[in-house]
Amino acid sequence: MNKLKTIGLSALAGSLAIATSANAVDYAVTGDAYVSYSSQDDNTTEAASGKGYAVDTDLYFNAAGELDNGYTVSFFLGVNTHGAFSNTSSQVTLGMGSLGTVQINNKVGSKANAIDDVMPNAMQETWDRVASASTTNPSFFGASSSKGSIDYRIPTLDLAGVSVNFAATYDPNADEDPYNASSGGVATSVPATAYVLQLSAMGLELGAGQETLDNEQGLALGEGEVNTTGYIKYAYGPISAGYQEAYADNRHGTGTTGADNEAEFWGIAYTAGDISVSYAESEYMTKAIAGGANSKTQQLESVQASYTMGSMTIMGSLSEGSNVGTTANKNYEEASVAVNFSF
Repeated sequence: MNKLKTIGLSALAGSLAIATSANAVDYAVTGDAYVSYSSQDDNTTEAASGKGYAVDTDLYFNAAGELDNGYTVSFFLGVNTHGAFSNTSSQVTLGMGSLGTVQINNKVGSKANAIDDVMPNAMQETWDRVASASTTNPSFFGASSSKGSIDYRIPTLDLAGVSVNFAATYDPNADEDPYNASSGGVATSVPATAYVLQLSAMGLELGAGQETLDNEQGLALGEGEVNTTGYIKYAYGPISAGYQEAYADNRHGTGTTGADNEAEFWGIAYTAGDISVSYAESEYMTKAIAGGANSKTQQLESVQASYTMGSMTIMGSLSEGSNVGTTANKNYEEASVAVNFSF
């Protein structure tokens, strides 16, 4: 379950303040337990179908303090504890007031990665479960610069009633964990840069991003990879809706042509108090190269609902997919119910 995007750097709960002679630091440990039952029917193999229970437990560690010059420093670590103890998200953020914010993304957390799919939903993205078994994840934007990178984010500006946010990301070794990159890694030090611009006013939000990978190394007359995305969302009362597109212009060179990818998302949600209902769809395909044909279009759709009672949220979804993994006639259906406890 991809919950970190919706949780983010949540408000610190049950904080313990520890004062020192120089500063005061707030520490907090929170977490959640996600219990689900799912039934999936895949038309390709019996092994891909089945039903069962699952428990996903996570812990979130937060620390925040203020420096003598008024700057703030915060640390966030998310770990998955249902199997092997694994780091799922970790960042260090330096707040510099009117000068903006610098964030080091050890594990995900970049601004570009945060807008890979921003469509409203009551439970999860359309691709959340399918992507784990498929290489055709439509939320590819920002993935290459999501770890081992550094963000600079301007303070939110108000221009004639329009809120403006801008962020720039630099990753010296794209697609590489920072601890691997610093010791040689498995890649060839391919740098990546990303830029995100967001505008919002009166319930309308517009966003656009570009991510560039300088990965033409070894390709004569090569060109780097450029990923782009753009979205529009609108909220009016209890209803919110959105539409988004993403495109991957993969690298090209003499004798080598990169197959480009494109994705499309849309969703609508109704939220009244503690109840939320949503419907969303996504599509993904690989463009034709060298006179060939486009791949089959992977189509995913999901109806979802959730109800929150204090620290407990009950959720359910009905999902369908066709041409999963852009493989012709590889279809699936899934029904899922879940309860999430936050503590």
